[in-house]
Amino acid sequence: MIYDAVIVGAGAAGLFSAINLRAKSVLIVEKNALAGRKILASGGGRCNITNANLSAKNYLGDENFISQILRQLSVDELLSVFAPLEFGLEKNAQYFCKNHSRAVLQKLLSMAQKSCEIRTNCEICEISKSGEIFNVLSSKGEKFCAKNLIIATGGPSFRALGASDSALSFAVSFGIKCEKFRPALVGLCVQKSEFWFKNLSGVSLGVRAKLAGRDITGEALFTHRGISGPAILNASLFWRSGKITLNFAPNHNMQSLEKALNGGKKQLSSLPFLPKRFVLEFLRSQNLQDKIFSKYSHAELEKIARIFSYEFAPAGTFGFEKAEISAGGVCADELGADCESKKIPGLYFAGECIDASGMLGGYNLHFAFASALCVARAINSKLSARNLTNFKIRQILQI
Repeated sequence: MIYDAVIVGAGAAGLFSAINLRAKSVLIVEKNALAGRKILASGGGRCNITNANLSAKNYLGDENFISQILRQLSVDELLSVFAPLEFGLEKNAQYFCKNHSRAVLQKLLSMAQKSCEIRTNCEICEISKSGEIFNVLSSKGEKFCAKNLIIATGGPSFRALGASDSALSFAVSFGIKCEKFRPALVGLCVQKSEFWFKNLSGVSLGVRAKLAGRDITGEALFTHRGISGPAILNASLFWRSGKITLNFAPNHNMQSLEKALNGGKKQLSSLPFLPKRFVLEFLRSQNLQDKIFSKYSHAELEKIARIFSYEFAPAGTFGFEKAEISAGGVCADELGADCESKKIPGLYFAGECIDASGMLGGYNLHFAFASALCVARAINSKLSARNLTNFKIRQILQI
């Protein structure tokens, strides 16, 4: 049998592609025993499905390409797909499911199963193309043939959920240029000079992070490995190497600091807008004592001012095991606006395996759905054109 489309990967992008395909024969193959495991984990089990502030500015990647994809699916259109499930607008303009993420996955599966076949525990090890037909070989020796092939296997983040980097292996086998996957939306490890971060494990505070032309605000959380929290996870998306500048009190400056200390008459550790534990550890890191603010020398005040502009160079990240997503993937300039390979007709990529990575807050799930919709529409158009051609040929033969 030759399928109209075979989809490799039963995550958000794979399932949504199948739902929107208007083909007679569609097969999804998934290497794990369960489909959509990352969906279940999204949003802490509440599935933050999209964001009211949807914009290509919130992504790392080719902005024009990402904008083209996002225009295919608005926030309201996506939310309407999942009716009657309800989504509430919460912090940072995120839409969370009012039920568990399981309800979102069940909705996707129920829609997909109406129009396609899903095979789990089916790992694909080799893909090739003969003429216009793709040959998809599983590790068990099964062979599937398709007119169109959609790669929606995501990236290697969340390895515990069965994630892998197979998308890049498939792409490279066809000579398609890729950006190597790297952990993103992940905590940052520190070098010896910042080991004092580790002593603050469990402490959180609002920060502003500056790097790579970005200005990111949010909560930071100190851990036994370094620093994490929403602001740092977002910063990690844009960090490759070099320094990050942190403002540990973004709504204040040296003047408001002095004022908060009763005109400099109180000890620095009594600041009302910074955790005392943080202040004491910061002072130790600068070889300073905690004392009445007015008693600090000019040189000591320069060190204290680092609270508002602290530079550090991370030693690395917490790795794929802790990463929310994988940055990198198939390069956008290898794909058309419909996510079809420019080199291999009929080969499409959707979701996280494309080099277009969003910040925290539903951006990545929305891109997965939007790119999947682009792919489905392109294949539908191709199949419609082919059916029309076949119809005309039949009419001619009947004359």
